[in-house]
Amino acid sequence: MAANSLHSIRHSLIVSCQAPPDSPLHHPLVIAAMAQASMNQGASGVRIDTPDHVAAVRSQCPTAPIIGLWKQQLPESEVYITPQFHHAKAIASAGADIIAIDATLRERPGGETVQDLIKQIHDTLGKPVMADVDTLESAIAAQAAGVDLVGTTLYGYTAQTSHLCPPGFGLLSQLVKHLDIPAICEGGIASPKMAQTALELGAYAVVVGTAITGIDLQVKAFVESLVN
Repeated sequence: MAANSLHSIRHSLIVSCQAPPDSPLHHPLVIAAMAQASMNQGASGVRIDTPDHVAAVRSQCPTAPIIGLWKQQLPESEVYITPQFHHAKAIASAGADIIAIDATLRERPGGETVQDLIKQIHDTLGKPVMADVDTLESAIAAQAAGVDLVGTTLYGYTAQTSHLCPPGFGLLSQLVKHLDIPAICEGGIASPKMAQTALELGAYAVVVGTAITGIDLQVKAFVESLVN
């Protein structure tokens, strides 16, 4: 599956099936149902957080390409998307085909480097790695470290880019121009038209989350607009 997963997501929609930890939707069976509904309607793959959720989705969707990650809030680092190898190993063991990691230039916990983490995932787990980046500089460094594909996932979510608002179409265009590996557009894609724009700019694939599966945030936005 890992060898074919990159090809199978080309020029297509990947749905991020996640929910806040305090939401009733944050349950493996609910996440798996979201994933199955997405695949039933033509999504090429899903992006899933935590080993339990990855395992549930793999059980429910045995052939779906899964980009897996594990968000961890660690006191010694701002890096939170699959920050260390043991997190990547747990995600791979649960059934993920591609491992997503934070590949920004921020200091990592435990003194681990992006290059070391990518090498361990490749050599020990045999999985492709998706680098979630915030800038062209971090993407170039990730490519040099051996990553298989990059995503604009962290554009607007780091101190360096906090003044910027997703989607990172400008960053996407830079990635397509300067990198030799696939660039995925993720973050802030709020409509089919925006997803189409991303592909026109050269995105290898488009990841959509909140606009499709973010019930909590969508309802909150509607309620706040009506109250205000």
